Amino acid sequence: MSEDEQIIVGGDPASQFTPAGDDYIVPFHVSALEVRGRSVQLGPMLTAILERHQYPDVVSKLLGEVIVLTVLLGTSLKFDGRFTVQTQTDGPVSLLVVDFKTPDAIRAYASFDEEKLAKATAEKATSPEALLGKGILAMTIDQGGHTQRYQGIVELDGTTLEEVAQAYFRQSEQIPTHVRLAVSEYITPSDVGKGSTRDWRAGGILVQFLPESNDRLTIRDLPGGDAPDGQYAAISDERDDLWLEAHALVATVSDDELTDPEINAEILLFRLFHEHGVHIHEGPKVRDQCSCNKDKIVGVLKTLAAEELTESWVEGKITSNCEFCNANYEIVEADLEN
Repeated sequence: MSEDEQIIVGGDPASQFTPAGDDYIVPFHVSALEVRGRSVQLGPMLTAILERHQYPDVVSKLLGEVIVLTVLLGTSLKFDGRFTVQTQTDGPVSLLVVDFKTPDAIRAYASFDEEKLAKATAEKATSPEALLGKGILAMTIDQGGHTQRYQGIVELDGTTLEEVAQAYFRQSEQIPTHVRLAVSEYITPSDVGKGSTRDWRAGGILVQFLPESNDRLTIRDLPGGDAPDGQYAAISDERDDLWLEAHALVATVSDDELTDPEINAEILLFRLFHEHGVHIHEGPKVRDQCSCNKDKIVGVLKTLAAEELTESWVEGKITSNCEFCNANYEIVEADLEN
């Protein structure tokens, strides 16, 4: 067992591990079931992103689900680069973008039609599948430099984000995968009895069937993923008894278990797999961090033709807003000359 690894078995879970805490990824594997995965509870990082944008609650919750999914997948990558999850649909929430820069930086934003959203809310059609409508979900891996981007696309046709993610792995990677995602808003009364604080919490667990026996290994893991080096990923036959048991256990997880601050990721894994023994590893802490800056914007503007720049000047300056972090930048002529 490596230095960053702990094993949770029967007994009192609190005596066997130190909880990683909010915004920390908890990688794990269960040897007896030949599965591995990741679990996370997001707190301050998620609240910072969602409160900055002040989206309607239903939009924040939907974006929160995509953030959890992106964190679970992006933190498994072993290279320096970007992993982006994006939806483009015809529903009230037409665009969701979550960008993960290895090893730990997350940024996200949403685009929605106010009239369509108001109508959907009035009709109580606010499930994720209703808000998204029909379109696509794309997952893009960009290692930068001279490498070729990897992109997988799956159709959104009225299914949940959990089902879409599972379909992606079944169709594109042929890895039996089960995902659970949940987002909740917690309202806490203030100590002085006036007002309250609103905090967002989210949780997720992803488990994949990655057996080591040679007669089951046929397809490689997600490019750059955290399966053991050189190992092939699982067969597409999901009737295997080990996978059926693991899948059934994860399917029992409730939304409350995923978001409750009293039920950390380690306790959840104990509840699910203590009979088999679950190995947990040290994972990264994800951060709310945007990669925008003034120098990048100036660099883009310098590539534009003079006619395009002329149309952009307003009272001697060009104003640019970052959709991810809401930062505003003012560019003056001297910036382009330097």
